[in-house]
Amino acid sequence: MENFVMPKKIKVATVQFEHAPGNKKRNLEKIRFFVREAAKQNVEIIAFPECCITGYWFLRNLSRNELSSLAEPLFDGPSCRYLMELSQKYHMTIGAGLIEIDKSGKIYKPYVVAMPDGSFKSHRKLHPFVNRHIECGNEYTVFDTPHNCRIGILICYDNNIIENARINALQGAQILIAPHQTGGCRTNDPNIMGLIERSVWEKRFSNPELIGNEISGPKGREWLMRWLPSRAHDNGMYVIFSNGIGVDDDEVRTGNSMIIDPYGRIVKETRKADDDMVIAEIDLSLIAKSTGRGWISTRRPALYDELIRSTGSEISARQMIFGDN
Repeated sequence: MENFVMPKKIKVATVQFEHAPGNKKRNLEKIRFFVREAAKQNVEIIAFPECCITGYWFLRNLSRNELSSLAEPLFDGPSCRYLMELSQKYHMTIGAGLIEIDKSGKIYKPYVVAMPDGSFKSHRKLHPFVNRHIECGNEYTVFDTPHNCRIGILICYDNNIIENARINALQGAQILIAPHQTGGCRTNDPNIMGLIERSVWEKRFSNPELIGNEISGPKGREWLMRWLPSRAHDNGMYVIFSNGIGVDDDEVRTGNSMIIDPYGRIVKETRKADDDMVIAEIDLSLIAKSTGRGWISTRRPALYDELIRSTGSEISARQMIFGDN
């Protein structure tokens, strides 16, 4: 990890798009479009949202058989092969989310990264909740890339657990890819997000102010700003946040895809109520001297035994959100 000849700068992109539920062909065509556009600007790493290949929120109503029909093996399934073809053609590292079925028939919700040297990495979501038939991942995913940088992946709810982000930093992640499908979520707590009326989205071109207020307000960006930049700042990492936008079954996602530097500052973002991509050249030399890396270096691990002890009150993300097992 310490033997990298680390480039000072690297060009990265994050994408938001409105996926078509269950229509992998259409969603992969959108991925291809954005990869081609990113290649024109010499992007080296591009991140797409959670489950953007398969669609997301409609998954909660699928049976095991229906999920199995939608799922693919890693890494020789058709979607992974397609990502690799794009990666090698455009010399770009590409990350995107889908549904996986392994050789034993277990179903996971991974995020796959195809790299131009022909290698794959994937992260299985640690805290899945959208469907009871989806298994939890049990490993962190931090790896070296052909771009002489080290990447970690945390999917949506994984990022809400602060220990997960810290462990990625401790394992050397310089860039944390954080794919989501969030904003506009139905909740029982009036202090957290809330539904966006479908009619507001459908009128986004005739009345852009309405949807703009929702995207930038407490159901979208304002909620993200309460916690997301701290994952970057407190751990001295760049965070590439990629999110869905638009209709996601009976909810409306808020996008807000952004790139955050290791001081928690937004390098570039979008507030567009539509498919969009933001591109930035990031300076990896900021990481070593960042506040978060300084804080990590002054940790006292001997004091932290309490962090790994069960309190007896732990529940799954699914229990937290849906109130069941």
